[in-house]
Amino acid sequence: MVSREVFTFSSSDGVHQVSARWWRPEGTPRAVVQLVHGISEHMGRYDAFACFLAEHGFAVVGHDHLGHGKTALDPSEYGWFGDKDGWKSVLKDVHALFLQASAAYPDLPYFLMGHSMGSFVVRGFLIFWPGAVDGAILSGTGQEPPLTVAAGRLLSALFTRLSGPRAHSRLLNALSMGAYNRQFRPNRTGADWISRDQAVVDAYLADPLCRFLPTVSMFHDMMVGLQLLAKKENLRKMDRDTPVYFFSGDKDPVGASGAGVKKVAGWFQDAGVKDVTVKLYADGRHEMLNERNRAQVYQDVLAWLEGHLTAS
Repeated sequence: MVSREVFTFSSSDGVHQVSARWWRPEGTPRAVVQLVHGISEHMGRYDAFACFLAEHGFAVVGHDHLGHGKTALDPSEYGWFGDKDGWKSVLKDVHALFLQASAAYPDLPYFLMGHSMGSFVVRGFLIFWPGAVDGAILSGTGQEPPLTVAAGRLLSALFTRLSGPRAHSRLLNALSMGAYNRQFRPNRTGADWISRDQAVVDAYLADPLCRFLPTVSMFHDMMVGLQLLAKKENLRKMDRDTPVYFFSGDKDPVGASGAGVKKVAGWFQDAGVKDVTVKLYADGRHEMLNERNRAQVYQDVLAWLEGHLTAS
């Protein structure tokens, strides 16, 4: 039986109380897995996967980012990290939860897993706190070309100055997330790109805590983060002994249908990371944890975790 607990902790921004939750197994856990969710969603969407891990002996913890889920003070904050240095605040919140969760289980192996934008955050964590975790899992990651990221940073900075950090831009959305659906035309919905499972797509669209437009400042924060993640001098700061598991659908537009995933994995290998595994699922889209073959994806993640418990 899995026990659930909802709690809060103070955000690094000094204003918000971050909404978080535990999923715990019966008896003593084998390890801790911290989940980091993606953009325009919330940690509640990971309940089934977290329960699966807990049923196999893992304590699972995760939180809603600033501007997401129950951490947002009200809907006006959806898609907004902060007026300034939002990327840093998000990273620091992940680290703050890591410190709290690892203190609760100081003798257990600790794994960090991020999806989509959360995978970018985890990549940043590996750079800023090398060697802190015993392994990392990156779901639905990728990397836009340098010129695209630079242009996105300049454009989002301009919109932020002109309209304010909490403004929205349909142009920026069309150029980024809005473009992901194009390869799946004719489209049934505006979110066909996340999964082939229509029930998952419909639930996502119906969820009031999902599907909001990021603010212009959040776009800027993300571009700042992507530029940081691409620098070779930053990649070399990672602990070479921390194993990393990449998995994605080979039709995921965020990962350029697998090419972007392989590119980032290659960066890790070039930086000296010794244990890098890449798994691409045929015909899978962005959310492999919510795809038609998610039972197999769950088992593959579990196998990787179990295969790295002894080494931890």
